[in-house]
Amino acid sequence: MGSFYLILQELLLLSILLFCIVVEVAEALSPDGQALVNFRTAIPSSDGVLTHWRPEDADPCGWKGVKCDLKSKRVISLILSNHKLSGPISSDIGKLDNLQILALHGNNLYGSIPPELGNCTELKSLFLQGNYLSGSIPDELGNLSKLENLDLSSNSLSGNIPASLGKLTNLASFNVSTNFLVGQIPSDGRLANFGNESFLGNRKLCGQQVNAVCDAGGPTSFAQPPISAESQNKKKYSGRLLISASATVGALLLVALMCFWGCFLYKRLGKNDGRGLAVDVGAGASIVMFHGDLPYSSKDIIKKLEALNEEHIIGSGGFGTVYKLAMDDGNVFALKRIVKMNEGFDRFFERELEILGSIKHRYLVNLRGYCNSPTSKLLIYDFLSGGSLDEVLHERSEQLDWDARLTIIMGAAKGLAYLHHDCSPRIIHRDIKSSNILLDGNFEARVSDFGLAKLLEDEESHITTIVAGTFGYLAPEYMQSGRATEKTDVYSFGVLVLEVVSGKRPTDATFIEKGLNIVGWLNFLATESRQRDIVDPHCERVQTESLDALLSVATQCVSSNPEERPTMHRVVQILESEVMTPCPSDFYDSNSD
Repeated sequence: MGSFYLILQELLLLSILLFCIVVEVAEALSPDGQALVNFRTAIPSSDGVLTHWRPEDADPCGWKGVKCDLKSKRVISLILSNHKLSGPISSDIGKLDNLQILALHGNNLYGSIPPELGNCTELKSLFLQGNYLSGSIPDELGNLSKLENLDLSSNSLSGNIPASLGKLTNLASFNVSTNFLVGQIPSDGRLANFGNESFLGNRKLCGQQVNAVCDAGGPTSFAQPPISAESQNKKKYSGRLLISASATVGALLLVALMCFWGCFLYKRLGKNDGRGLAVDVGAGASIVMFHGDLPYSSKDIIKKLEALNEEHIIGSGGFGTVYKLAMDDGNVFALKRIVKMNEGFDRFFERELEILGSIKHRYLVNLRGYCNSPTSKLLIYDFLSGGSLDEVLHERSEQLDWDARLTIIMGAAKGLAYLHHDCSPRIIHRDIKSSNILLDGNFEARVSDFGLAKLLEDEESHITTIVAGTFGYLAPEYMQSGRATEKTDVYSFGVLVLEVVSGKRPTDATFIEKGLNIVGWLNFLATESRQRDIVDPHCERVQTESLDALLSVATQCVSSNPEERPTMHRVVQILESEVMTPCPSDFYDSNSD
């Protein structure tokens, strides 16, 4: 019995000692340090920069990315840009009320911007661009009276721009471009001083800053001063007269226009009813063939072109309608009809077609020739019976098992690598997406649609500034600056890989609801070590080694830092050595929980 009490006393003493140690450790770290520890806890994934933050330190002043005031030991700067941080921003960041600089740009942060940031009233610079932040811009940011620099660009922010931001009288730079912001931009205060470049990429913003008139009476229009009843009656009466007069004049003009148009069609097209493209290939049309790829006379080709109509349409490309062209000997081609826009466009395309016609590669769609007419260009390509990857992947995904998907990815990679590294001059595709990957009968891929490609003329920079591409596939830096390089194509290819593996479009509704895209979804799964959950449930016989290696390649390709992305030559090497020929293993059941 005595020994029992002795053991009990020892356990009690040990518990008291442990409690004292815990209290001592907790009291050792300053409040700012504790707030940063909570910030770190909310970030489950990074490149290791946060592993050096030790809770047992008296203060966080020696931690990487943290800078303190020498006297007070309060945190005045937190700079953790481009460190692959993945997770939400903790609301405890608002406890750093002496913070002057917060730079978290170029990471994979998601979730909303914490309103508690409005408590950091000493803040002078706030950089959150290049993440996956969603939700609205907090009104509380208007409390940051000392703020000089605010950059929230290249995120997934939605809603209106708070009017409170106009109160920031010290604001010198402001950027909310490339988000999903809507409504009227407040014109009061400092926001009136920023031009279109601060709001680019938000299609539903309006106001004087972007030279777009807001819809009258819309949900974002500003309130108007009260109007007297007498004035309202006068306006109503005047309005009715104006409407009646306009309606009468409009009806007369419409009747006249219809008569004129009917006569025009009868004279111009009456005898050619049903001929479809006859107008395009009439007088003045000529056929250009590359390397004898079209073993037909110009007369035979034009005769077939004139017979095409709406029944032969098989899709739409980036520049126009696509038709199916069948010759008498059974050969089938795809015809892309591109309407001429202006003389400058015509010269550009003539120059480009000369080069594109000389490009021959197994994994590129072959341009056979074209019909040059006064009103349009009709490009003649090889016809691929498998259709586009977009159609197969999102309408008949059960046809694509794991091996088929790997074959498609490999073909697209080799085609893009050829454009980047083996063409002279090099070609940036600039619109890599599933609808621009065509498949033959064996599901082998061909990269198509170079209509949006811009040939590089600057051998040193390899940069072009013509904005193109499809939302969801665009690299963050391309959306922000409009400058395309080979690395922006690599990013789009990485998104394409994730699309093929998951069977989901880059902007699937399930992502948008959570403020993510397909890249953000992968990063989210990675934080929970569930990367394999990205696999399409319809995909059969997935090999674990191939899957892990492929996801590793895709992750490198969609890095927010362009310098960390591999070249397409390197991508092909990795795919051949680590993905296409993995070690034997069990198959992964994508239908399992």
